[in-house]
Amino acid sequence: MARPKSDNVQINISIPSEWKTQLENLARIYSVEEGETITFLDLMRRGIQEKYQLGVKDDERGAIS
Repeated sequence: MARPKSDNVQINISIPSEWKTQLENLARIYSVEEGETITFLDLMRRGIQEKYQLGVKDDERGAIS
């Protein structure tokens, strides 16, 4: 069966390795606080979403929230 079509796009960016280390440490803290696995990429998505007040469709909330 075919996968459902998504409106998401994939991008590649470079960040300093120190940022990645710091984001991974924060992600561990948030994971414990929220009781679910949070990745450094999730934190980046949240930061972008909050900074620029971007809306999210209901079917995309799982990837961002």
